[in-house]
Amino acid sequence: MKGFFVLATVILSQVLCEASENWPRFRGNNGDGSAESKIPSKWEQKHYRWSIPLEENGHGSPSVWGERVFLNTSVEKGKTRKVICVNAQSGEIEWNRSYPSKTHKTHRFNSFASSTPALDSERVFSVWGHAEELIVTAHSHKGKLIWERDLGGVKGGHGFAVSPIVFEDLLIAPNDQEKGGGAHYALDCDTGEIRWKVPRASKRLTYSTPCVFTSSRGTQELIFTNWWLGFTSLQPRTGRQLWELSVFGRPHSERAISSPIVAGNLVLGVCGFTTLDKHLVAILPASAAEDGKAREIWRMEETMPHIPTPLLSGNRLYLWADGGVITCLRPKTGEKVWKARIEGVKDTFFGSPVRAGKKIICVSAYGQVVAIEDADQFKQLGVTDLESVCRSTPALANGDLYLRTAEKLLCIKGM
Repeated sequence: MKGFFVLATVILSQVLCEASENWPRFRGNNGDGSAESKIPSKWEQKHYRWSIPLEENGHGSPSVWGERVFLNTSVEKGKTRKVICVNAQSGEIEWNRSYPSKTHKTHRFNSFASSTPALDSERVFSVWGHAEELIVTAHSHKGKLIWERDLGGVKGGHGFAVSPIVFEDLLIAPNDQEKGGGAHYALDCDTGEIRWKVPRASKRLTYSTPCVFTSSRGTQELIFTNWWLGFTSLQPRTGRQLWELSVFGRPHSERAISSPIVAGNLVLGVCGFTTLDKHLVAILPASAAEDGKAREIWRMEETMPHIPTPLLSGNRLYLWADGGVITCLRPKTGEKVWKARIEGVKDTFFGSPVRAGKKIICVSAYGQVVAIEDADQFKQLGVTDLESVCRSTPALANGDLYLRTAEKLLCIKGM
């Protein structure tokens, strides 16, 4: 029996170590955006582990597994799409794979490489698309192409930007489109075969990345957000719809860009429009409700983010609005703890905040890296000017921070 407990302890330690060393999708494990890395509040040259140039502007964030950093890139304005792998310690490019594509219309704030790769222990999955194709590729961590699949085109003048996630042996590829016609897919991670497909009656292209909610009873739900449909819950293994709640504003056109996150027994989602209303809604999923019915618990519509995804840290929920105003709430009730404006930064924020140990870090659209204290009172710790466009979100792994700017991929050493 003693040996069993020793073995269990070792296995648990390995699992925890794996979770802390990897950042397998947009905003890390289940999109929670948190790691125990100790990152400097203000960056100087001595804090850089490495910095490498990129061929073309892109906004997709890096993903990390062990000693490898993965990134989607492009050249010739999207005529060639690339997947690259960089050594996490040295910054050396270990491999890159190129695929012919085509240039197309996109929003001025979008790019041809705005999707973040999804990872499992063996593979890196990348997605890109335009009106004629939606390409999904799976490579081994050493760069061998395992499979490639075309899921059809993407309708929407702002361009493609949504990121996939891995659930067990399935790759979840969302594809809400403009004026309907889209679908969410689950592909077999080994073969690329479609395991399920759920047609969507979407009215707008969606950029949010789904999350997985696990109830106290162990029931799992795959949660998506969309302006017209609101929150949609699917059974992850089968794609069967469990419930749907339309909770966002329908009087005028909005878009779900910020991604849903899990906060205890709630799921939080944001939707809105740049110059109009924005809504943060907290939902109790059906599997967490005693009567088995999903419902809205609370909402807030004051100084909400449109693009940055909310960040949960214990009993604090951070809402980093695009204009640089941060609101800290209690996640269970929406009670306001504090609200403050970033000092000395007059810029828009497109990247999402992450928690590195006891600090919250977010990067503005033109490269102002802001660090604040993770606390019940607002305290700004430092600002670093990267002097470069940056519309991505940092990754935290191996105790370090990895960030993509328009021109570079860089690594900041943990302390």
